[in-house]
Amino acid sequence: MANQKKWVQQLLVVSALALALTACGTKEEATSASGNASSAPTAAATETSSPEAAADDTPETTTVTLVGVRDAQISSQQIIADKLGYFKEAGLDVTSQLIESGPDIAPLVAGGSAPVSIQTNFMDIILKSSNIPVKIVAPLAQIAGTQAVVGSSKLELKSAKDLEGKTIGIPSGADVKFAIDNMGKELGVDVSKINYVNLAPSDAVVALQNGSIDAMAAWEPFITKAIQGGGKFLFSGTKSELPDKTGAVNWMSVHTTVQVTDEYLKENPNTIKAMLGALEKATAYINDNREEAIKILAPELHLTEDELREIMNRNVYAMEVNDTYINGSNGQAVGEYLKSVGNIKSIPEFASYHDLSLLKALDPALVTE
Repeated sequence: MANQKKWVQQLLVVSALALALTACGTKEEATSASGNASSAPTAAATETSSPEAAADDTPETTTVTLVGVRDAQISSQQIIADKLGYFKEAGLDVTSQLIESGPDIAPLVAGGSAPVSIQTNFMDIILKSSNIPVKIVAPLAQIAGTQAVVGSSKLELKSAKDLEGKTIGIPSGADVKFAIDNMGKELGVDVSKINYVNLAPSDAVVALQNGSIDAMAAWEPFITKAIQGGGKFLFSGTKSELPDKTGAVNWMSVHTTVQVTDEYLKENPNTIKAMLGALEKATAYINDNREEAIKILAPELHLTEDELREIMNRNVYAMEVNDTYINGSNGQAVGEYLKSVGNIKSIPEFASYHDLSLLKALDPALVTE
């Protein structure tokens, strides 16, 4: 009876997570928690219960299924590490399972069928707030530049405030709304006066082209496709081309992350460390050999090389744990936003869903905060 009750509770949690994380995805199909996150969390705070690795660093298991997304901002390093043999060099036999819809990973993690996965830190905040035992072991990329707003070819703006009264197509609850809200705060735009229409990204691209909406808000690859169709880039979480604000901005921060279940972390620390080493090599390859990486990735991601080049240029591939990661992607503002849209009821502490000890052991320079 106890097992049945646990199964029912888990089923309810998984169902809720599937709904909450639809807006956190990058593909379309479309511990105890506290009320407040730590004001200044540090990476060192996550090392108090570090896993005990064997002295010889031999992987506890060599067979790993790594669940990711067929998406440039989520699984680029995963694909490169697989195709170039970095996982094998690390002594691992990794099966890269790429699914089409990012939000589908959360229920897999919650249900126990994806003990090792790649998605975003927003997913982990949501999972941990529902008491799912999961830990981020490393960031992979800053991807806020792929969360963006594109205007139609006919949209004329003299200032950002001209967005008031305009119609923006956006998936309901999409995280890019966080960037829109912060843009409004900085530039004096009353975002409540914008007309939001619930549109899936692919539908928004079509609506933008036929003039049904003034702008669309979504993520890659739909941003690039909208621009290819004649749309005008307006702003993202990290860049603005609005009339009254051009250049780098800090309107959103979100990272791709590697996460594992607590049980897997306890039982397989050396396996995880070896996997992180392979992903570190893949990160360096992407940054040092971008054109070669594009040729490898494009067919795997079902994109043209030109499309992929634009998308990858909006991402920052880096495994460094710095202030932007800790206080940007995992800061108080993110937690409050996720609460405001109903994705979480309480904000988990940074240390409760992170263990960066293996990353630090692999390369101390990566954990700088």
